[in-house]
Formats: sequence, structure tokens, C-alpha cells
Amino acid sequence: MLKSIKMDVQLQIKMNEKLFLRDPEQSELGKKILSQSVILIQHFGFESFTFKKLALEIGTTEATIYRYFENKHRLLVYLMAWYWRWLEFRVSYHTNNVKDPIYKLKQIIHLLIIIDKDDFYSDLLDVRLLHEIMINEGTKTYLTKHVTEDNSAQLFKPYKDLCSVIGQVLLECNENYKYPRSLSSTMIEVAHFQSYFKKNLPSLTDFQTDDNANLIVAFVEDMVLSSLQKEL
Repeated sequence: MLKSIKMDVQLQIKMNEKLFLRDPEQSELGKKILSQSVILIQHFGFESFTFKKLALEIGTTEATIYRYFENKHRLLVYLMAWYWRWLEFRVSYHTNNVKDPIYKLKQIIHLLIIIDKDDFYSDLLDVRLLHEIMINEGTKTYLTKHVTEDNSAQLFKPYKDLCSVIGQVLLECNENYKYPRSLSSTMIEVAHFQSYFKKNLPSLTDFQTDDNANLIVAFVEDMVLSSLQKEL
């Protein structure tokens, strides 16, 4: 369920059953596994996060957690898939009935990079921490040797669905643009990489001395709109 400070909105996110062994949202323990894993992954980093640490935090056993998730990578993919569904809902909500496609595109770019104070929140997961995990750990969901099998199981469908939504908006801006899917995935990854670089590898960005995320928004807008205008 998602809520905002200003709006009373509920959203039921349906997850791919291949992501889990037992649906974590159907029990209080499962919900604790999800909520505390977000906190611990953000705190320790994915490499140092373990089911042992999670079990100690929520007062259960490793074996119990393994009844819900095959391994910690599957848990990370679950969390990131949930995030993509949540982000797709935000995009749909904030661009609903927006007529100007350029304004709609700018809204999407803002949503990719910034979570506003009055945005939608979840009783289940800390979406601000999830956003940080997406920036720091998101590529680890698919940069694996078993990506083909995971893709066949449609574990990345939420990400693909969001890219499809964005691609349609790009075509609204320029119906002759040749690369909407490539540009939609690129703008998402650039938004995350620039946010990561700004904090951890600042010499790879032009935002080393400023903590203002709106500068990254402006950069992504410039990149995307410049690409679209070349085809006009």
C-alpha cells in the first residue's frame, strides 16, 4: 500500500511468483524480512549483507529466511522489482492527463532522480532507502552469469515495463525518433550512475561540489532532449 502526505492512494503490487519460495507479503515475518533487508542492505552494502545478519535483526533463523527466498540475490531482485513497479505507478500518477509531452518527459526525469517530501510512501518498505539501494546496487540484479535464465523467468519485467512507458512518451515528443527503447533505458541508468558517481566517484561527474540533485535532473533533460531534437 502506498500513501502520500497529501493524498490517500492505495496500490497493490503483484510480484512475480518466481522471485520467492513463499510470498513474504502474506505473513508478518515475511514483511519483516522485506522491511529489515532494505535497512540492512543500505547500511552494509549488498556484498556484506547476509541472511545471518538479517535473522539476528528480526529474531528468527537463517533457515526460516531461506524458506522465503532462495538466496540473497533473489531477495535483491524482489526488492528492485518492487521498486520499479512503485516507480511506474508514480510516473503514471504524476503524468496522468498531462497533455504536453515535453513537460511529461521532464516530470518523468524528475521522478527518476528525486523523491519529493509529499510523494507516495509505503507501509511495507522504506522507499527512500530503496531508492538509494537502486542507485548503489541496482545493476547487480542483472549483471550476473545467470541473467539469461532470470530474464526467461521474466524477473526483469517491471524494469522493461517502465522503459516501455517512457519509450512511449519519447515517441510522443518525437514520433520519428528511432531509438525509444535504447534512450529510455539509458536515461534511467544515467540518472542512477550520475547520482552514484556524484557521491562516490565525483571526478566522473560535473557535480562534485554540489549536493543539489536538480543539477543531475538538468543534465539528463539536456541529454534526452538533445537526442530527440536531432531527429526533428
